[in-house]
Amino acid sequence: MNFLIMRMDSHTSTTAAVSARDIRRWIFLALSLMAALCLLSFSVGQQLGEKAVVEAQNAVLERQVVQNWTQTLEDQATAIAVTRQQYSQQMDMLTLRLGELQSRLLRLDALGQRLTSMSELPEGEFDFDSLPSVGGPEDVIPPESFNLADLDASLSRLELQAESRQQQLGVLSDVLVHDKIARQQVLAGKPVRTGWLSSQYGFRSDPFTGRRAWHNGLDFAGKAGSDIIAVAGGVVIFAGTRYGYGNTVEIAHGDGLVTRYAHCKEILVSVGDVVQKDQTVALLGSSGRSTGPHVHFEVLQDGKGVSPQKYVQRATARAG
Repeated sequence: MNFLIMRMDSHTSTTAAVSARDIRRWIFLALSLMAALCLLSFSVGQQLGEKAVVEAQNAVLERQVVQNWTQTLEDQATAIAVTRQQYSQQMDMLTLRLGELQSRLLRLDALGQRLTSMSELPEGEFDFDSLPSVGGPEDVIPPESFNLADLDASLSRLELQAESRQQQLGVLSDVLVHDKIARQQVLAGKPVRTGWLSSQYGFRSDPFTGRRAWHNGLDFAGKAGSDIIAVAGGVVIFAGTRYGYGNTVEIAHGDGLVTRYAHCKEILVSVGDVVQKDQTVALLGSSGRSTGPHVHFEVLQDGKGVSPQKYVQRATARAG
């Protein structure tokens, strides 16, 4: 920068020189102030920039921390959902096994009741409708709750025990059934529930002619209309009217044994019926060649008459 100073006089030149120095000083001061302001502005800008960078970095870190926690929570939520699903599946499986075990126990109860009935045990000897009677002093050790593994193991043991008991009771049931069938087929007892022996097996005086005649059975007299019962289980092979016998029922018991019940008032079974021991098959009457209400009872072995007396006595001996 060039300054033009016009020389006027000595006083004027001195004033001009001072003014020039002042101007230069002010210019220097201004320039210094501007430089200081620039340095200050740079410093402040640098500090503000560094602060902005730090804040940006902190913001990034905070976002990362939030994202990490969010991901962790999502992972935990997923793990909890998977655990709940697995727990639910395990509970469903245990519930299903428990239902199957309950069904097995119901079958065992039914089988036990059947065996109790077949064995003719006293009523109340085994009560399958009530829980078993148990008890004991309180344990001093604090009780523990079952976890899923313990519960699963317990159910497995119970399933094995139930299966074993069912097999054992099944075998026992078969034995008792066969025994009952065998006992059903054994001829024993009288063909009436009430009544009395009115004529023996063998020769006797014919009630109509008075002559000596062969009587092929036993006669049991009683009240008309009372029960005539099968002395053993079997199959009805005849149910109708035979000459001289009147209304007659014949039952086959196997091994060639047949029982005959004659002079019935009414027949209650049909050919082909399976009858049980002591089942009512007819009502006592006086049909056919008869002098009064009674049942003519015969036992035939391979078509030939045999004495029924030993079968009646067999029942008496058993009862004694």
